[in-house]
Amino acid sequence: MTKKTLIIAGIAGAAAALAAGGAALAHHAFAAEFDGKSPVLLRGKVTKVEWINPHAWVHVMNENPQFQQGEWMVEGGTPNTLLRSGIDRNSLKAGTEIIVRGYQSKDKLCTPACKANGRDLTFTDGRKLFMGSSGTGAPKDGSDPTEK
Repeated sequence: MTKKTLIIAGIAGAAAALAAGGAALAHHAFAAEFDGKSPVLLRGKVTKVEWINPHAWVHVMNENPQFQQGEWMVEGGTPNTLLRSGIDRNSLKAGTEIIVRGYQSKDKLCTPACKANGRDLTFTDGRKLFMGSSGTGAPKDGSDPTEK
């Protein structure tokens, strides 16, 4: 490669890094939306799963009377993170009974549904999987296998 080509490649690489950094800054931290001091334990059937980036959403019809009953939207990690954890379209179909441990949103609003950040998900057969959602401000509660 010529010196000119290397310089152009370096500038293009720097521009790509800056663009990616801006997108990362626009993404919220756990603490911006969720309350680490408001744990929830939701039990019920999956009504819908949204496999979208940057976070997948699992909709659960909560039946646990300790928390607002009705629909909850539970934020998980990216679809890729969930896949690596063992959660896929076939394991989380509408009607699947699950237990989700997580943290409620700071706004505590439940219209049209309550919102929470999911830490882990337990199936009726006892399998427990990390939901992949964490980040700055998330409680270090042992759910995240990447925590030290």
